[in-house]
Amino acid sequence: MKIVLVTDAWLPQVNGVVTTLVELVRELQAIGHEVVVIHPGQFRTRPCPGHTGIDLAVFPGRALSRLLDVARFDAIHLATEGPLGWAARRHCLRRGLPFSTAFHTKFPEILNAALGVPLAWGYALLRHFHRPSQAVMVPTSGVLQMLRQRGFQHLKEWTHGVDTRLFALAETPKVYPPLGSLARPISLFVGRVAHEKNIDAFLDLDVPGSKVVCGVGPLEATLREQYPDVHWLGVLPRHELAQLYAAADVFVFPSRSETFGLVMLEAMSCGVPVAAYPVDGPLQVVGESGAGALRDDLREAWCAALRIQRSQPRRRALAFDWKRSADLFVSFLAVQAPGSDGRRHPFRPRTVVPAKTLPRSPKRVALSHKCHSVAE
Repeated sequence: MKIVLVTDAWLPQVNGVVTTLVELVRELQAIGHEVVVIHPGQFRTRPCPGHTGIDLAVFPGRALSRLLDVARFDAIHLATEGPLGWAARRHCLRRGLPFSTAFHTKFPEILNAALGVPLAWGYALLRHFHRPSQAVMVPTSGVLQMLRQRGFQHLKEWTHGVDTRLFALAETPKVYPPLGSLARPISLFVGRVAHEKNIDAFLDLDVPGSKVVCGVGPLEATLREQYPDVHWLGVLPRHELAQLYAAADVFVFPSRSETFGLVMLEAMSCGVPVAAYPVDGPLQVVGESGAGALRDDLREAWCAALRIQRSQPRRRALAFDWKRSADLFVSFLAVQAPGSDGRRHPFRPRTVVPAKTLPRSPKRVALSHKCHSVAE
């Protein structure tokens, strides 16, 4: 099957959505599908206000329509609700093409925290965006129930995975050389340094040992000055990120507005227990698995997580598989009917062939080595 994936989040951006989509594309190719990614790098862009490192396409409608009009695809998926997502939505509605969408990020909560925009307004806009979608893929049952209560339809639960080979189990905490021998225990936060991550709850945590932050964002400069004793690492390549996880004693996840929390899975895969609030994301990823501690008091969660054996988080992470995630994704796609899209969009049904018969372009090979991950 040939799949067109339209996304406003793609390399070289560094966040959990990008990591999810890169891993998804890699797995889809491995099981024999052809994937064409339409992303901001193919258009004129401008930086997203307040979000360093995120560039958005500027008025992409005509150029995007030209790309889609000459494409030969079996299914089209709109991964994000940014300029490219909206432009692809308009194109599909004009052409009468069915499509699927995904809900990765609680943008209404972000707008509410940063600008005071009422939640109802944000969710009304997203409900309008997703209304024509044949399948709205969401990462957890908790998010699905929340969106259903807000009037969203055609919801499908679509879980994510983790690369358990890259993020290998460290049976005992390692030393991450760039940090040297820090005072133990090491408490780690990985994610965007932004309002929606509630990072202050981590930085203000009254616990012994050392605190490490891996990530960048609009609050970074201010918080570096306010918390000089915290070790700030910026963004790390994925292979180094795995080493950093392996050096941590506790992974602290202070966000209250996540849809999933991929960084928790990466930490757990390395054997690091999670301390978090009992909210969507941690409830589904950690839950009652024994991989971490969920408490309304984050310090209590930290103390409880520190007592957990590292084999338990690893065992839980092994339950999240990218192959299963890719199979679910394909099952939810809105496949085009032969001849349904008319003369202007030359549709041709395609068959799935074994992955080994699909040539891998240099760009796809490079993609396997470029992926970075920080936050959802």
